Order: sequence, then C-alpha cells, then structure tokens
Amino acid sequence: QVQLVESGGGSVQTGGSQILSCAPSRTTVSTNHMGWFRQAPGKEREGVAAFYSDGSTAYADSVKGRFSISQGSAKNTIYLQMNSLKPEDTAIYYCAAGRTPGWAPLVPANYQYWGQGTQVTVSS
Repeated sequence: QVQLVESGGGSVQTGGSQILSCAPSRTTVSTNHMGWFRQAPGKEREGVAAFYSDGSTAYADSVKGRFSISQGSAKNTIYLQMNSLKPEDTAIYYCAAGRTPGWAPLVPANYQYWGQGTQVTVSS
C-alpha cells in the first residue's frame, strides 16, 4: 500500500511564504491525480489544490492566486508553493493521491492514499 510523506510545514508570519512537498515513501503505484487538503481545528477538511496527470490543476477559491501546485522531476512528487499567507491558512495540510475514472479534483473521496499531515501555522 502507498504511503505518502509530506514535508516543509512549520510556522511563518503573515504575508510570508512556505513550500510543502509530497512523495511516496515505500510503494510506487500509478495514480492519475494528486492533491493537497487542509483541516483547521473545528473545521471540515477542504480541498486546496490538485494536479492531474495531463497537467491540469485546480484550486480552491480561498487560495487561488496565492498558492501554486506543481509536479517535480521525480514521478508522483508534488509541491505546494504558498505565498501571501494569512492566519486563516493555519491548518494541518495533507497530501493525497488517487486513481479514478474522472476528476473531481477537490473531493476527498476521490483520493485513496493519504499522508500523515504537516502543520502550517501563520502568525498575525
């Protein structure tokens, strides 16, 4: 079974930037989409950004224009570049991968493999 590993979390000041990375740990399988989700205390998990195998990307309205998802040279490796961070971006960020016939990019149910999460804290 695939295990995803996130890295790059930490604390940052409002307006700052941070980069998260995600890659399979021990198992490599074919997936057609990967994405980032986040969950703040007392809130539901929400889709943040996603990357499809054909290069298509999708973003939540709350992060569009500030965050950017990209694919690394290593297969199934993705990054999340976060700019102009706000306190409301504070959450645990999860990397996920999936293989589905179509693409509803920001829906958690469409992802089968998940990382443990990494904390991002934005101080005001």
